[in-house]
Amino acid sequence: MADRLRGALSPYLRAHADNPVDWWPWGEEAFAEARRRDVPVLVSIGYATCHWCHVMARESFSDPVVAAQLNDGFVAIKVDREEHPDVDAGYLAAASAFTRNLGWPLTVFATPEGRAFYAGTYFPPLPAGGAPGFGELLDAVSQAWTQRRDEVDATASSLANALAEASVLRPSADGPPGAAQLDAAADALVALEDRTHGGYGGAPKFPVTPVLGFLLGHGGDATASARRSLAAMAVSPLRDPVEGGFFRYGTRVDWSEPHYERMLYDNAQLLTVAARAAVLGDGLAVGTARGIARYLLDVLRRPDGGFASAQDSESEVDGERTEGGYYALDAAARAEQPAPAIDEKVLAGWNGLAIEGLATAGALLEEPAWVDAARETATMLLERHRSDDGRLIRMSLGGEASAARAALEDYGMLANGLLAVAIADGEPSLAVEARRLVDATLEAVVEPVDGGPVFAVPGGTDPVLRAHDLVVEADPSEGATPSGPSALADACATLFALTGDATYLDAARAAVARVAEPMLRQPLAFGTSLRVADELARGLTQLVTVAPSTGADAELVRATRRHGASVAVVVDEGRVPHWANAGFELFAGRVMRDGRTTAYLCRDFTCRLPVTDAAALADSP
Repeated sequence: MADRLRGALSPYLRAHADNPVDWWPWGEEAFAEARRRDVPVLVSIGYATCHWCHVMARESFSDPVVAAQLNDGFVAIKVDREEHPDVDAGYLAAASAFTRNLGWPLTVFATPEGRAFYAGTYFPPLPAGGAPGFGELLDAVSQAWTQRRDEVDATASSLANALAEASVLRPSADGPPGAAQLDAAADALVALEDRTHGGYGGAPKFPVTPVLGFLLGHGGDATASARRSLAAMAVSPLRDPVEGGFFRYGTRVDWSEPHYERMLYDNAQLLTVAARAAVLGDGLAVGTARGIARYLLDVLRRPDGGFASAQDSESEVDGERTEGGYYALDAAARAEQPAPAIDEKVLAGWNGLAIEGLATAGALLEEPAWVDAARETATMLLERHRSDDGRLIRMSLGGEASAARAALEDYGMLANGLLAVAIADGEPSLAVEARRLVDATLEAVVEPVDGGPVFAVPGGTDPVLRAHDLVVEADPSEGATPSGPSALADACATLFALTGDATYLDAARAAVARVAEPMLRQPLAFGTSLRVADELARGLTQLVTVAPSTGADAELVRATRRHGASVAVVVDEGRVPHWANAGFELFAGRVMRDGRTTAYLCRDFTCRLPVTDAAALADSP
């Protein structure tokens, strides 16, 4: 049996290297082997901190009998969904035709051409709860493959065609949603609020942080709802009171019995939301933000400056494997036990969220060390996560880069992180890099047509998916994180506010219009798109405060950072020409008056008279 996973960069794949299953990594070679043997393909997709992935690995993939079934009748492919999000998205869409309970491990049976014909998630070793045992399932699939091949091929073809057709999005003829439609979406979300326990919807209950971001900025009842939910989560079992980080979700409506893995993307986004709530006067949110920042910097940050993807739900307590047992201990007791394992792979997009969170929170809560950490991580990513031809690299581990191509979410999330640092410390170099990332996705669109994608991955999609005609546009909904297009639309809105270049405004509007209908119908799944649409509907407000190198007016600086404008930048007078000369029109002609810290409040580049004290800024109409 070949040992193909041992040299993989993905910790998830390496964890399966000792299985008796003859695993293949994702690649054309596996499908060629399936064609040579004329056998179906099992595509097993998971990630390193996935609890039920661990369970299925122990129960089935470590079983020599099950492994023999797989090795004899299938080509088995192991995929880390966090390394190959496009592969995961395509097969997740296919799996939705067979089960409503989507999740991981994702178990997909496909033809040697890669087309799915049956799928599910976790399968137990023996029949249970109406689900077949995994061994029985393998027998049934093998029998269908050998005895009803025409039916299998027909199912695979019809599903592939249906997915391709369903993935075509038609933009709203009316463009992005207007203020009244966004008010209705906010009202619908507020109606979903659990007024007893906080959060939105029932169990299992997720933080849905992008939705919190939209509601927090919308005003009125929406803002109050977001603040209540964040406060409820902060004192619930979803948050670890010792280390400050949040768990992925609660299995019960009161957030109890959490799924104990801790994800970088959840904590990074919650840091941004908590910091914004803190400046609205939420004292609890201040402590929440500080706890999250401590968790990111003390637990997830790696020696090279990158942030690990997640922390496992399982660990050993007193030598016994347990899910969540470590988190039931206090700080004295935890020191005597091994901490849950860290998934050390560094993902460009998720690190972009962490950079944005630390930079934003650092500026709002006056923690310059957080902004410094964000800039250090950003600099590292720009140095190590770009290929020789300049394209972004999605993943690295220990400084070694994966061959996996970056996804749109990597370009968008990292661009937002870079912009957040530039806005937080007033130095434009990372804003220039953010603009390059966004421009690359705009320029990569081939033959743009009405209703076509606004952004595209430079260099194209995964070559295996492309070779097998399996490129299916991912579900545009967001859930736990922004989608690639919504993250890029967010970056475009910020770039327009800084540059005045209508190309970015048009792109942001087109991206939002493209999801307007599903966004208004299912607002819980489109938090970032709603937030960007809300900002576009209100019109962009810009605030630039020019300060001397020493002796800046601390109150005016603080008022600027906490103003709530679309972009609010405090910039050293010596750096103003750097911004203006780099094409950021907002900074052109901005000077101090009478040598004093001076604020310019603008709306769509039309500015009011400059002011030199915080009270005057607060009184500006």
